[in-house]
Amino acid sequence: MNLAAAPVNPATLGTAQKVFAFASMCVGMFIALLDIQIVSASLRDIGGGLSAGADETAWVQTAYLIAEIVVIPLSGWLSRVMSTRWLFAASALGFTLTSLLCGAAWDIQSMIVFRALQGFLGGSMIPMVFTTAFVFFHDKQRVIAAATIGALASLAPTLGPTLGGWITDHSSWHWLFFINLVPGLFVTIAVPMLVNIDAPDLSLLRRADYLGIVLLAVFLGCLEYTLEEGPRWNWFSDQTILATAWLSGLAGVGFVVRGLTYEHPVVDLRALRDPNFALGCLFSFVTGIGLFATIYLTPLFLGRVRGYSALQIGEAVFSTGVFQILTIPLYSYLAQRVDLRWILMAGLALFAISMWDFTPITHDWGGHELLLPQALRGMAQQLAVPPTVTLTLGGLAPARLRLASGLFNLMRNLGGAIGIAVCATILNDRTNLHFYRMAEHLNAGNEAMDGYLAQAGGRLAELGSNAAEAGDGALHQLWLLAYREAQTLSYADAFLAIMLCFVIATALVPLMRKVTPPKAPSADAH
Repeated sequence: MNLAAAPVNPATLGTAQKVFAFASMCVGMFIALLDIQIVSASLRDIGGGLSAGADETAWVQTAYLIAEIVVIPLSGWLSRVMSTRWLFAASALGFTLTSLLCGAAWDIQSMIVFRALQGFLGGSMIPMVFTTAFVFFHDKQRVIAAATIGALASLAPTLGPTLGGWITDHSSWHWLFFINLVPGLFVTIAVPMLVNIDAPDLSLLRRADYLGIVLLAVFLGCLEYTLEEGPRWNWFSDQTILATAWLSGLAGVGFVVRGLTYEHPVVDLRALRDPNFALGCLFSFVTGIGLFATIYLTPLFLGRVRGYSALQIGEAVFSTGVFQILTIPLYSYLAQRVDLRWILMAGLALFAISMWDFTPITHDWGGHELLLPQALRGMAQQLAVPPTVTLTLGGLAPARLRLASGLFNLMRNLGGAIGIAVCATILNDRTNLHFYRMAEHLNAGNEAMDGYLAQAGGRLAELGSNAAEAGDGALHQLWLLAYREAQTLSYADAFLAIMLCFVIATALVPLMRKVTPPKAPSADAH
């Protein structure tokens, strides 16, 4: 294929050509989304390998998220400048090279830099798959394409901890990044050969909204930093967090004003005037909370409370992905026969039910106890995400689709960032609250406590401790027991908060209208 050939009208392409081109782009999107969470179950191993503490190691994930969340809304404008195929190919190549550098990192500082570059270079692949699907496919094919995108968008971060744990346990953490090399090179080569639906327009660089780009980067970068680091540093009591929050707020206001007044904005905020698009962004935000916050909470519980290894965590959360895959045929069947709004409502409601099923959580929950709520969550993801994509983007004119798609995808990642930050704060504050409430009842009049201390002290005395050491040791064991139970109760509180978000979202679904997609594509629709 001539890589310098003029763009072709997607309507003239055969179905097999479009499917293979779309599938190649989906591979790129999948690995970019997979890498958000692939390190989550292995941060301890990465920190050990790079001689880094927990605070530094957390930036292996944070740096990727900050960079990715900044580039996603810019992808629509960048694809118009470079064209879809060349931006996608450059993103895939950059993602592949930085994956190689991440696996070869020699200390935590180099790892953080490479992860930020990896997130920035790979992030633009995600929204381009959404827009290309709506250019390539129509009618029933569009339903299947949306189902595929929705499945991948929710499945990749769900499978991340499982795959990451398995790789770390069977090989080393370096292969968390090296596994990207083959698919990354494939995408880099395949997409320029298969996807040729628009031409570069370098003239856009002359009238680009560079001030808007700077405001957007400061707004999202500082916001993500504030959300990620806020729970760790007690929010606004820390001067750095306070400063980044102010910067984010001021830059955000400036970006909105600029986006609504500038003739050629980098992000189409005017699309929010469409009620369907505004509601769809809200649902994308809520599903982002559900996707990323639960992926954050479950491995954290299994690691901190149960003491699971990376592999054990991966095995315990694997059921979510399995049940999501099993639900794909059901969604495809329903989507061609039932109003997508009711499927979306069912998915959001089922997600709320799954969160409710998490709330009886106890300190001895493992893979068996987590099976039902995770199975419901997997099914809910497949029933909620694809119809949100179709209802939100399916009715937009092709000329607006690229810029609006970046905003839609941004809302999902932003929901995940805010959801994780809020859940981390709930875990911290509610753990302390539950612990103090328990401590109020652990007094001299508590016969059960006296019996426990006597029994624990007796066991320590048998091991050779003197009376004072045995007493102190028994008190320490009681403290650990109370703290463990307080932690467990705080996880139930976090799942309950997520459930409330989905209850509210479910109630708003009837406000959406049916989508009437554009009747015919055009050669420059993308």
